[in-house]
Amino acid sequence: MTASAYWIARKGQPLQGSLTIPGDKSVSHRAVMFAALADGVSHIDGFLEGEDTRATAAIFSQLGVRIETPSPSQRIVHGVGVDGLQAPSAPLDCGNAGTGMRLLAGLLAAQPFDSVMVGDESLSRRPMRRVTGPLAQMGAKIDTDSDGTPPLRVHGGQALHGIDFASPVASAQVKSAVLLAGLYAAGVTAVTEPHPTRDYSERMLRAFGVEIEFSPGQARLQGGQRLRATNIAVPADFSSAAFFLVAASIIPGSELRLRQVGLNPRRTGLLAALRLMGADIVEENHAEQGGEAVADLVVRHAPLHGAEIPEALVPDMIDEFPALFVAAAAAQGNTVVRGAAELRVKESDRLAAMATGLRSLGVQVDETEDGATIHGGHPLGSGTIESHGDHRIAMAFAIAGQLSTGEVRVNDIVNVATSFPNFDGLARGTGFNLA
Repeated sequence: MTASAYWIARKGQPLQGSLTIPGDKSVSHRAVMFAALADGVSHIDGFLEGEDTRATAAIFSQLGVRIETPSPSQRIVHGVGVDGLQAPSAPLDCGNAGTGMRLLAGLLAAQPFDSVMVGDESLSRRPMRRVTGPLAQMGAKIDTDSDGTPPLRVHGGQALHGIDFASPVASAQVKSAVLLAGLYAAGVTAVTEPHPTRDYSERMLRAFGVEIEFSPGQARLQGGQRLRATNIAVPADFSSAAFFLVAASIIPGSELRLRQVGLNPRRTGLLAALRLMGADIVEENHAEQGGEAVADLVVRHAPLHGAEIPEALVPDMIDEFPALFVAAAAAQGNTVVRGAAELRVKESDRLAAMATGLRSLGVQVDETEDGATIHGGHPLGSGTIESHGDHRIAMAFAIAGQLSTGEVRVNDIVNVATSFPNFDGLARGTGFNLA
């Protein structure tokens, strides 16, 4: 796809079938990072073959780590240990990967060499002071542009010390960056969050042999520890599954099985929100992969009704709000979202982008500073949607188009490949009308 690529979405068929969703992006990023820092050779199965995760793997190759790809979705990482990374000879290109850049900031801040991280146009607009601020408290020196955005210029050779950081934002990326720096810091590093966020880093650090204490909203580790190589099975990405959960819920006659989806409790707020709205989603075949709970999700069409989304769910569904907004537009009655100001600093201002897009299809949306009220239950019309290069906006409106009385054109879809390669192919295979 080119930067000018677009989709035309029209009313399709009831969705049917059994799908394997690509591997979890958050887990894939961390698996490569921690395997690179480990002593020994780690095998990763289910690695997401997306542009974001490949960018992270390419960066570690630049840092002197040998990574083999015996087959798609597999990586063999020859770890160099926490003290074995080498100075890069060129800037490190994170592409569209905010997770990659923010976590790497914590890691590179502790290295003896200088480095520069750059990103694409979208990533270059995203705020980085939320990460560089606490790292500076630990003794790091990282320069940003004047508005706090990339590129990040990391000055190596700094002696880091542990801190007790009370994060003002609920962000797994900020928490993970501080904990990564904490591996290299003198003393103990602790993070307390205003709301619990995903604990992928904590779980995976433990799998790699790091002694770390964590509970919802808190994490604590001692600096100076080493990582031991291990094998990681990456579960299917819940954030990617979310689009099919919503689509099958709102398209009459649909029934889909999504196989072995990751159900990390800090990730699945959308499940609770959809069930609150009347969704029919059943969990089957529970198991565990790489320390993460997984299950098949069987979703059938059900008439949804509007609901007030509990603010406690917001941190556990922050990436799923574009899909939720489409579910709300299809539901009877009003859906109210509050406490989601974080959506304004994602790949795009997702609150504004979703509100504008839904209005263009005839949906009444009352936008607030930290949320919106979506007045659902009315037919969706035709319209042109600007995704602003945001893959989740694009996929959300591909779903909306399946309920349109006409056609929905979704512009600027190139970044879909960063997190969900072949989304459109899988979607068409289940019954989407997407050209």
